[in-house]
Amino acid sequence: MRLLSIGNSFSCDAHLHLHSVARSLSEELECYNLFIGGCSLETHHKNMLSKEPLYELFINGESTQKKISIHEALSMGPWDAITLQQASSDSGRPQTYIPYICELAEFVRENSPEAKIYFHQTWAYETDSDHGGFLHYDRSQKEMFRRISDASEMASALIGAKIIPAGAFIQKIREKIPEFDYEKTGLSLCRDGFHLSFEYGCLAASLVWANTFFEKKPNADTFPVPAGAKRELVARIIDLL
Repeated sequence: MRLLSIGNSFSCDAHLHLHSVARSLSEELECYNLFIGGCSLETHHKNMLSKEPLYELFINGESTQKKISIHEALSMGPWDAITLQQASSDSGRPQTYIPYICELAEFVRENSPEAKIYFHQTWAYETDSDHGGFLHYDRSQKEMFRRISDASEMASALIGAKIIPAGAFIQKIREKIPEFDYEKTGLSLCRDGFHLSFEYGCLAASLVWANTFFEKKPNADTFPVPAGAKRELVARIIDLL
C-alpha cells in the first residue's frame, strides 16, 4: 500500500511509527508525508494553486531533506490512500475548512483517481497547553475535542472521505487508562502540550491509522515497543483499538 499525506507536524507524529506498525501486521506500507509546520487547509490550497515546491518530503517517518510541491507528489503515484487534514488550532473551527478542503479533494481526485481519500482527525491539546490556538476553545481540552469531532464529521461528509479517528483515540486513552490521566498526575500523551509524545502518543496515532487502513491490531505480546515505552502500557493502548 502506498500512502501520501498532505499534512504538517501532526501527520509527522502519526507517521512516526506507522511503517513499523504495518510491518508488525504483515502489511507493506510506504508512507510519504508532505510537511510544512502548522500548515492549514487554506495554505495547502494556496500551495496547490502556486505549484511551488514548499513541502519537506518525509518517507516512512524520516526526512529526505527534499522539497517538493503537491503536484510533484501526486505525480509520484499511483497512490492507494491520500490523507488531508486541518492545522491543529483550526481543526475545531468549521469556517476554516470551506472552500479549501473541497477544492483540494477535487484536485486530488483529478490527479490521483485511483486513491482513496481519508480525513485525518487531529487531537485536542493537553489541559495546560500554552499554544495560542487553545484560546479558540477556552483552553478546554474537552471542548476542543468536541468541536474537532463535529468539524471532522462535516469535513468527511463534504468530501466523501473516511475519518482516521486519531483525535478520538487519543482522547479515549486519556479517559480509559488511568496512567494517562494527566490532571491526576498521570503521563501526558503530548510532549509540548500539543504534539504527541514519541513513545506513547505518536505510537497511538500510528496504531489507529494502521487499524483504519487494515482493520487489524498488533499482537500486544510480541509487538516491538518503542524505546522508553513500557510493554504493559502499550498492550493496554492496543487493547483499546
